[in-house]
Amino acid sequence: MAVKINPEINSFAQEDIFELDSKISKFRAGEIADERFRAFRLTRGVYGQRQQGVQMIRIKLPYGKITAKQLEKICDVSDKFSTGVLHLTTRQDIQIHYVKLEDTPSVWNDLEEANITLREACGNTVRNVTASPTAGIDRDELFDVTPYTHAFFAYFLRNPICQEMGRKFKVSFSSSDKDTAFSYIHDLGFIPKIQNGVKGFKVMIGGGLGAQPFLAQVAHEFLPIEQMMPFSEAVIRVFDRYGERTRRHKARMKYLISEIGLEEFMKLVDEERMALKSKSYPINEGDFPLGSNFESKNLPFTEPSDKIKFEEWKKTNIYAQKQTGLNAVFIRVRIGNIPTEIARKFAEIVSEVAADDIRVTVNQGLMIKFIPENGLAYVFNKLHEIGFAEPGFDSTADITTCPGTDTCNLGIASSYGITHVLEEMMKVEFRDLIYNNDIKIKISGCMNSCGQHGMANIGLHGSSIKSGELVMPAMQLLLGGGLLGDGAGTVGDKIIKLPTKRMPNALRTIFNDYEINGNDGEYFNDYYLRQGKNYFYQILKPHAEVKNLTQDMFVDWGHSELFTTEVGVGECAGVVIDLVQTLLIETEDKLTKAINTYESGLFADSIYHSYAVFVSTAKALLTSKEVNTNSQHGIIGDFDKNFVETGEFSFETSFKELVLSINKNEPTKDFANDYLSKAKKYLQDSFDYRKNVQLNALV
Repeated sequence: MAVKINPEINSFAQEDIFELDSKISKFRAGEIADERFRAFRLTRGVYGQRQQGVQMIRIKLPYGKITAKQLEKICDVSDKFSTGVLHLTTRQDIQIHYVKLEDTPSVWNDLEEANITLREACGNTVRNVTASPTAGIDRDELFDVTPYTHAFFAYFLRNPICQEMGRKFKVSFSSSDKDTAFSYIHDLGFIPKIQNGVKGFKVMIGGGLGAQPFLAQVAHEFLPIEQMMPFSEAVIRVFDRYGERTRRHKARMKYLISEIGLEEFMKLVDEERMALKSKSYPINEGDFPLGSNFESKNLPFTEPSDKIKFEEWKKTNIYAQKQTGLNAVFIRVRIGNIPTEIARKFAEIVSEVAADDIRVTVNQGLMIKFIPENGLAYVFNKLHEIGFAEPGFDSTADITTCPGTDTCNLGIASSYGITHVLEEMMKVEFRDLIYNNDIKIKISGCMNSCGQHGMANIGLHGSSIKSGELVMPAMQLLLGGGLLGDGAGTVGDKIIKLPTKRMPNALRTIFNDYEINGNDGEYFNDYYLRQGKNYFYQILKPHAEVKNLTQDMFVDWGHSELFTTEVGVGECAGVVIDLVQTLLIETEDKLTKAINTYESGLFADSIYHSYAVFVSTAKALLTSKEVNTNSQHGIIGDFDKNFVETGEFSFETSFKELVLSINKNEPTKDFANDYLSKAKKYLQDSFDYRKNVQLNALV
């Protein structure tokens, strides 16, 4: 049954929801191949779970900002369509799980009523743009990056240049040189700078974690504000055209830059400048209401309900804002999961005591702000009542973790289970770690680093160890990762793989050795570098011993059944080979978008949609000859070799010159019209060619 779309939500969202509903019907009818439908739904925030028949919905929250009403709406949606649990992610999103595919259009419709989108939350797109949660209140910031982060989100949402890239693309904005949004692990990372009174950014490029981490390089030491968007657009266009598309594990931008070098990559970026619709893109801070305009609420003075815990909480969870006398409060959320019953009560508390600006933090917590000093005890009491006043936010004892085998296809070992065990162990045996902000522990269910284990001082990722006919759940241990600031950081070294059930003892060994052998005031990473990788391998090696194993070693934390490695097919995969006719029919959709945007006066967008028509059509025809296709640039050259040089297609120049004229012309109305006309003719010629080939095959 077709979804009932609220006519009051914006027209773009209405079109998206209708299209998702339509595609689901066609998929169920067998009219759309599974791989093509997967690529489509992922860019609409619909992600397949480990459990068959249900989906994870990723809700896109730019820089983690959400209002109390929006949080209540997400709770309503979760209760109606899901399990009543919200999961906070390291990319400042919120996820809900166990949603039926047919319900996803209704989920989206309900969320859009509160101005919340699913668009491009997953898939090979520009993912959620993250930012320092303290932006706007940061004592160290040169200016508030919030308006620029929001402008970036708005500019690339539904932008034709980033709808079907080879892989995902991640962006961050840090509020200061402390780089608390981790620019060094992003495709693009921005750190605010001021030169001669001019606002701008230091720009980091080509970072990423995953199975093979890369540290970002400096693209610009200083890029003026008005050049931030044109530069970003050019970078994404280059990635779209030259990025790997066949080997998914090599398709991130970091590999492209590594292969051709930063200098050559930046040269390609410069060559895109002619085609950009905006050579300069000033951003007016006044278009976005800044948090500094908020007036704090008058809160009653009261005594804390738990004086000892209150003092711990004040030391670890309170941030003194740059606005005199006001404070931000951080909320520690274990494994990032919140029952909707608690989330609703939290929303009520926010409405009463704080600015209507909740931030999801990059370590899966929450932040509220503009709390007066004399109202902290009152806020503590309110939060304590709902279990949201646990001290130790972002400390060693506050572990970041992805869902792992609980819901993810790629999970190998239970992230949630080991996180619970380690946090409980630290709470009992190493209580003072709630005050330690030097050692960060992060856990992922597999090597892909959704829990960001690669950038942790102590990182773990799921693995397995074979013992006879059985397999044990295991964790690969990494040490020495971390944030250095101003675009710099380190990636952890792989030390040793250990049975998961031995990890508590391994952590005890590390903490105790650091306590005994660390120098006074020595940071953990300095201690690690001084002792060396082999030192830690040797002290941890006894925990890797697999003789005299007990039955429980073959059962993962939080489970009762014997462990098995059941890794599914990862989502967000790019399509390698598709049915020719399916590709050609889908290209008609791209042509329709090219025509519609042209008629709306969006000439640059129309040109890029026309470009997509050329590339997608060429890919379809190359597939018909079983020519392996890869990057868009490769597809364009291969079409000349396999169709133009054979005389099957002809153009005034080469196909390559025709298609890449996109870079040689300003995005004017005349060029958009000419380019669209040629794309339209090329698609029609391709349908005719395909029909003739099929007829000849019957003769």
